Amino acid sequence: METILKLNELTRKYDNHVVVDNVDLEIKKGEIFGLLGPNGAGKSTTMNMICGIVRPTLGSVEFMGKDFGKKNKELCKKLGYIPQDLAIHESLKAWENVELFTSLYGIKGRELKERVKESLEYVGLWERRNDYAKKFSGGMKRRLNIACAIGHHPELLIFDEPTVGIDPQSRNFILEKIKKSNENGATVIYTSHYMEEVESICTRIAIMDNGKIIATGTSEELKKLVVDDISSITLEEVFLTLTGKKLRDI
Repeated sequence: METILKLNELTRKYDNHVVVDNVDLEIKKGEIFGLLGPNGAGKSTTMNMICGIVRPTLGSVEFMGKDFGKKNKELCKKLGYIPQDLAIHESLKAWENVELFTSLYGIKGRELKERVKESLEYVGLWERRNDYAKKFSGGMKRRLNIACAIGHHPELLIFDEPTVGIDPQSRNFILEKIKKSNENGATVIYTSHYMEEVESICTRIAIMDNGKIIATGTSEELKKLVVDDISSITLEEVFLTLTGKKLRDI
């Protein structure tokens, strides 16, 4: 499979504190890649470096075969980022939010209006397009956040803990839309500290703790690192064995 994203010895330090420590990863085109780890593991900082929001202290990010540290507009158009903290304007209507973010990629006129409708329909908010974002529930704001990130049809979608603090129905809706986006051709990186989410949608998984990648593989491959009979162990038990931590308690 073709590599769409490659992290080479990616490191981020703040003063003497190492947040991300010498991370090497390859993401293959067409997969849903899960980054599993507790809060504070370095997941969000890694995603921010991939997107160019945070500069690496050391190492590099290669996106579609090019150094993303020297990113250009054409590469940016192929990336969509759904951050952990909501990136919407609550004083704007739903359609105004999507139009604003989509227009940043140079999309204009009739095509822009079509993309706005398409994105809001995709997340089930077209009927609420004239409502102000501040009136939305937490789950609806998360869905609007996704709509704002997909209007330019990115080839790589990064979801940084998009289900934190929302109800189970909204969580299931978002997970289904992530799988649908992947079926439609997008490569997905999904970070979470919810074990069941990562295991249910991801084709490969990396376990991250204290800024380091502890292990990478499919759910079955990760289990085989610990036991021969994989039916006798859960992914959560694998995490506990490899990190010494219970993910659900963090």
